[in-house]
Amino acid sequence: MYAVIKTGGKQYRVSEGTLVRVEKLDGEVGKKIELTDVLMVGGDTISVGAPFVKGAAVTAEIVAQDKAKKIIVFKMKRRKNYRRKTGHRQPFTELKVTGIRA
Repeated sequence: MYAVIKTGGKQYRVSEGTLVRVEKLDGEVGKKIELTDVLMVGGDTISVGAPFVKGAAVTAEIVAQDKAKKIIVFKMKRRKNYRRKTGHRQPFTELKVTGIRA
């Protein structure tokens, strides 16, 4: 059984036992959360929501709260002596899906 969930403005296809990195969610490591924005549930029968499937939910456990690898943002204009260098680390939450309720 699998589900398509929406969190942080993105959509993820998850099944039971998978690890998924999503945009930062509130909560500490070890806390169980329930995601109710389920767009589709698949398996023996497929149910598609409009926009969400009624009564469907995905339960997950927070495995990690961390930051992604640093990316370098470098801007330059040639012959104008203009250079700007900054870095960015996007925070994320790693979830382990423990159950899918249709």
